[in-house]
Amino acid sequence: MSSDAAPTTPAFDVRTALLDENARLAELVRTADHGTEIPTCPGWTLTQLLRHVGRGHRWAATMITERVTEALDPRQVPGGKPPADLDGTVAWLREGAQAVLDAVDAVGPEAPAWTFTGPKPAAWWIRRRLHEETAHRADVQLALGQDSDLDPALAADGLSEWLDLVAARRGRELLPEGVTLHLHATDGDLGPAGEWTVRPDGAGERAGIAWEHGHAKGTVAVRGPAAVLYLATLRRLPAADPRLEVFGEAAVFDAWLAATPF
Repeated sequence: MSSDAAPTTPAFDVRTALLDENARLAELVRTADHGTEIPTCPGWTLTQLLRHVGRGHRWAATMITERVTEALDPRQVPGGKPPADLDGTVAWLREGAQAVLDAVDAVGPEAPAWTFTGPKPAAWWIRRRLHEETAHRADVQLALGQDSDLDPALAADGLSEWLDLVAARRGRELLPEGVTLHLHATDGDLGPAGEWTVRPDGAGERAGIAWEHGHAKGTVAVRGPAAVLYLATLRRLPAADPRLEVFGEAAVFDAWLAATPF
């Protein structure tokens, strides 16, 4: 896919998934020590992570409803700080995800909205905020010594959405000419949605990548469960995670990860 191609249609309802992922994060916030350090977000504690997610939801909702043409300062978003008490904080986090849905409903899903990859339909923000949740809920689980329980279909869509974001950003050579990266989720029921081929696209100021679903032979191929593949691509798990198999030129995958931080 090029950066202006239509996004992959997820095999689930993104609205329901956003609320579900948000509720799961909220329960972690309710039960975990808010001083817990988040190693995958250096310098953050759980307090900072939950503020980032909850404020980010309100930031997106405000930009949708106000029909802005440039980014707002997140620090200026109304209601951007959680209450001091635990119950209030959990409710505040839950309300943020609902605010995104309410904002999209208020303006209509096809209404133009500012995004950091150019104007998009307002509904674009639902999927973006969903995967902000999937990544950061995984951050908390990893910090607590838990394995991610992310659904394979959701993880696969998160990887597709991440590749869309990378493809939209131009001006850097992320893969050398003639080099391809193939990612293959081994969860058996994902079908074509569980395979991705990434290749260089454009040159100079337009240098970047394009990607597509489907099976192909790459300069390097990485196989593993969708959730592990997704989190490794976001550098939440190491490329050397034993649940991943790497075939071909492993250095290509390492260089890709170094060039595409979350």
